[in-house]
Amino acid sequence: MEWFQVLITIIGLLIGNGAIIIPLFLWNRSESRADTRRCEDLIAAIKEEIKDFHGRLCAIEERRK
Repeated sequence: MEWFQVLITIIGLLIGNGAIIIPLFLWNRSESRADTRRCEDLIAAIKEEIKDFHGRLCAIEERRK
């Protein structure tokens, strides 16, 4: 009977750990993807601002000539 309690304990621990680890893994993955999307949006905005700034500099140079 003692081996049965050990077996039930081990199975319970595996199920309990799986019930905690799997949702945390999925949550971490979704947060990571959300962060990546935010970074991509920021990079796109920075690139657009660089283009606008370059255009303004070119316009200033043209007016000086």
